[in-house]
Amino acid sequence: MKKQVAIIISIFIAGIATAQDKNITIHSIEELKLYSTLWQQSAAEYRALCYQAFNTAKMRLDEIPKRKFRKQKLAIITDIDETIFDNSYQEAQLIKNNESWNMKSWLNWTNLSVATAVPGAVEFLQYAGKKGVSVFYVSNRGAEELKSTLINLKNLHFPNADSSHALFMTNEPSKETRRQEVMKNYDVVMLMGDNLNDFAQVFENKNISDRFTATDNAKDEWGNKFIVLPNATYGEWENVLFNYQHGLTGEQKLNMLRAALKTMPQ
Repeated sequence: MKKQVAIIISIFIAGIATAQDKNITIHSIEELKLYSTLWQQSAAEYRALCYQAFNTAKMRLDEIPKRKFRKQKLAIITDIDETIFDNSYQEAQLIKNNESWNMKSWLNWTNLSVATAVPGAVEFLQYAGKKGVSVFYVSNRGAEELKSTLINLKNLHFPNADSSHALFMTNEPSKETRRQEVMKNYDVVMLMGDNLNDFAQVFENKNISDRFTATDNAKDEWGNKFIVLPNATYGEWENVLFNYQHGLTGEQKLNMLRAALKTMPQ
């Protein structure tokens, strides 16, 4: 069965599935995430992209006039998961267990406080802290994950690893209200994330075309105020492909992914 799954995934990723594959059975979407998880864990290109993002962030921070540091309270807002924390280990375990993502397994993972740092993240945020920039961690982890997350942040030597700088999700998944809370008292000079929803509300609950338009409208912000980290495994882009539907079977998801492929420019 494992050999069969590997062949299925290879065919899917390569984009050469044929009519003979119609009888394929996919038990979970995690089976289709083998390549993206391995890319995050094994590709030097992934590391290079991370370093590139944080090198760009450092250059942008250095461009802020010194007078602004003296006169204003400056802050960076950053997401946590797949922005500064690498959680690919949990995804890998789901794949090996042939298990779909679920909250219990996620909480078991975060309670361990053993996520590693995304390459370049610690160095950049420490640099920002030394320049007097406060770091706020705006995450959609739940309140029950706060303690274990702070332990993880401290173990990795991230700055401002305390409850006053961690704004986690309560009832509202949108981060806009929490971003605005920070902006009441700080001049936010940079936002970092792996998901467009980490940057502004305008990107939320949109289809592919509308997300493209919103991204194009903000083109001057990318690499300036907005710093994006790579995440090919999960995110809002994945929810869009499934039309924000929950409870789909692996086979239904596979069919929707195939339907979304473009074989000619549009």
